Amino acid sequence: MILRLQELIDESKVYATIRKLRWKSGCHCPFCSSTKIRKRGKNNRHQGCQRYQCQKCARRFDDVTGTVFSGRHQSITVWISYLYLLGLNSSANPIAAELGLCASDSQRMAEQLRQGVVSRKQAVQLTDKVECDEVYSVAGHKGIPTAINNRDPRRNRLKGARGRGTLATEKPPVFGMIQRNGQVRIVMLPNVQQNTIKPFIEQTISKGTLIYTDEYTIYSI
Repeated sequence: MILRLQELIDESKVYATIRKLRWKSGCHCPFCSSTKIRKRGKNNRHQGCQRYQCQKCARRFDDVTGTVFSGRHQSITVWISYLYLLGLNSSANPIAAELGLCASDSQRMAEQLRQGVVSRKQAVQLTDKVECDEVYSVAGHKGIPTAINNRDPRRNRLKGARGRGTLATEKPPVFGMIQRNGQVRIVMLPNVQQNTIKPFIEQTISKGTLIYTDEYTIYSI
C-alpha cells in the first residue's frame, strides 16, 4: 500500500491553522480592511474553508481570498504538502510523484508558490557602505534550439562580442549592489545605461550611503 503525504493531512485542521495565522488580530475584509464581518457558512467544495461577508463593502471572501491558494483547483492539502516538500529542497518532479500530480501542474505550482514568496518579501534596503559593480553573462541560445541546428559540437562556451554587452546581443549585464557585512541585491539589466541603473540604485540604496564603484561613467549619477 502506498501512503502519500497528502493523505496524512486533515483539511479542516489546515484551514483552522490558516485562520489562526491570518486573522491574528481578528478577521478583517481583504478589500476594505473593515472588521465588521459576518460569517456566511462553509465553502461548498472545501468544507473546512470558512466564508465571510463584509458588512461595510458587502463583498464576500473566504479564508484564502487574496492568497496564493485562492482560486486553485488543487485542494489546500495538496498545496500545503507541496509547500512543505518545496521547503525541503525537493524538485518539481519528485514532488509530482509523491503527490500524484502531472509534471506540468507541479511546475506551475512551484512557480506560483515561489512568486508568492517573492511578492511578499520586503524590498532590500542597503545603507552605510555599499559596493556596486556589473558583470556580463553570455546568454547563448538557451530556449532557442533552432538557433543551433546542424551546428558542430563545441567544447568552449559561446564567446560574446568584445566590450560591454546588452540583453539584445545575448551578453546581458548583471548588476550587483552589496552592503559591507550586509545584504545583497542582484538584477539582470537590458543594458548598462545610466537611466537603466539609476532606478535600481535609488530604490535599493538609502540616501547618505557611501557608495564604492569603479570609474565607469554610468555611476556619475
